[in-house]
Amino acid sequence: MIHRLLKARLKNERLEIHCATSGKQGLETARSLLPAVILLDIDMPDMDGFSVLSELKADQATHDIPVIFLSGSCESSSVVRGLELGAIDFVAKPFDVSELKARVRSALRIRLLIKMLAQRAQIDGLTGLWNRAYFNNRLEVEVTHAQRHQTPLSLILADLDSFKQLNDRYGHPFGDEVLEEFASILAGGRASDVACRYGGEEFAIIMPNVAAEEAASVATRYGTALAACRWERSGDLSVTASFGVTDLSLTNPKTAKAMIDSADRALYAAKQAGRNRVVIASPPPESMRASA
Repeated sequence: MIHRLLKARLKNERLEIHCATSGKQGLETARSLLPAVILLDIDMPDMDGFSVLSELKADQATHDIPVIFLSGSCESSSVVRGLELGAIDFVAKPFDVSELKARVRSALRIRLLIKMLAQRAQIDGLTGLWNRAYFNNRLEVEVTHAQRHQTPLSLILADLDSFKQLNDRYGHPFGDEVLEEFASILAGGRASDVACRYGGEEFAIIMPNVAAEEAASVATRYGTALAACRWERSGDLSVTASFGVTDLSLTNPKTAKAMIDSADRALYAAKQAGRNRVVIASPPPESMRASA
């Protein structure tokens, strides 16, 4: 009856409402759907709302979902306990429709702000690309996905050549301009590619469903585009970059760390060979591939 009442009261709020009639079912639904907000009754047949809330907040997948408690009890001890466990609000039954709508809207705004803050924490402030923390997590996810589905996955590491000398000669504001321009070039790739600022003047591009040879061609285009840039402060200056490329078939073991190490060795080889070039990583020795 409460579910039917809530659906009727919230039908004009542009929400898709899903219902669960027990704590266990509610947890399963929350983990499956990852809803924008959860209305949680304290009194349920198999486990109370406090226990459900504790499990929601202990699970990284559902930890940040705003939870509003519903209860026929207005005892301050229940309200305080729910808030201390992580609920963001409390609505007493029978509830006022206007109040319920306002509290749901407030919870949705909080959810949006949490998502915006989480995303901003993973974006590099200067270039607008994803930062190192995001790169580390995303590469792990992509490696797992590629192995599960037996699809190719490439990684490019790029480093601006002689960047310290460029900063020393033209100043750090100009160096920042170069970083921003190179980031813009890298961000112009396929929608599925993930361009990140790896650190300093070094960048990384994760390329799902791409083998090393194709990734190397893309890296060559990036390098050509950068070398063709003309800079207002120094008309004849040509800024270049070096690239190290690898894919999962060239790494052993097939882990994110191994991919980074492999691409980094290829990047080092590009630097040693004279910079302004693309080098594909060497495959692992036959003995290592056989043992893998």
